[in-house]
Amino acid sequence: MHILVTNDDGVFAPGLLAMANELRKIGKVTIVAPDHNWSASGHVKTLSRPLRAKEVILPDGSTALACDGAPSDCVALVCLGLLPEAVDIVVSGINPNANLGHDVTYSGTVTAAMEAAIWNLPGIAVSLDAPEYHSGPLDYSTAAIVAAHVTEVISRKKLPEQTLLNVNVPYCTIDQIKGYQITRQGLRVYRDELVRREDPRGRPYYWIGGDAPTGVPEDGTDVGALTRCYVSITPLTLDLTSHAFKKELETWSF
Repeated sequence: MHILVTNDDGVFAPGLLAMANELRKIGKVTIVAPDHNWSASGHVKTLSRPLRAKEVILPDGSTALACDGAPSDCVALVCLGLLPEAVDIVVSGINPNANLGHDVTYSGTVTAAMEAAIWNLPGIAVSLDAPEYHSGPLDYSTAAIVAAHVTEVISRKKLPEQTLLNVNVPYCTIDQIKGYQITRQGLRVYRDELVRREDPRGRPYYWIGGDAPTGVPEDGTDVGALTRCYVSITPLTLDLTSHAFKKELETWSF
């Protein structure tokens, strides 16, 4: 099994290396990841300029390709033939914070896995529900073990077309994990606010600020699973059609 590892935090992010090393226990790993942080970048396709990829040395001495494109660009380049050998599965992460509910539309971690689904490859996005303002290095070991386990299971099965898995892991030790739950997207509660400031010339500029998002811990959702110390696995599909509303919409007069 040839596994493509990517992320949205940049090729030198510790979560990426922790996951890659665990995945090497079950298959061949190639890393192609952005050369800088693309967090909250969403699904990007770079068409207005050339893309570059260069070999870099990671902290453990292993090699990777650093691309100046988005996470989804990294996956697309590989699917278009960047590597001499085709890949069998794409695993994106480990993101240092959870990607829950509507986060999936913003997340470069998740949209890299979406790009895999577009190319009919299994795509898995892995995120860690670490404390928002954690000080010091994060422990990615549990999430890396979970990522390898889910990848191994998926390698023996077959995801439906246009489907990817969004995996969120509680921030705890592996023995504290209560199990795996198959979930639906929960309700993310955003607490954004507009912060207006002025530059030295008196011209206004703006930050999107506010407190960290929370969520409604309803049973059966990704938010609820993490709250109860379960790994959340949410199947996502590229078909965004509201099939329930489509039937009603057909009765409207346009």
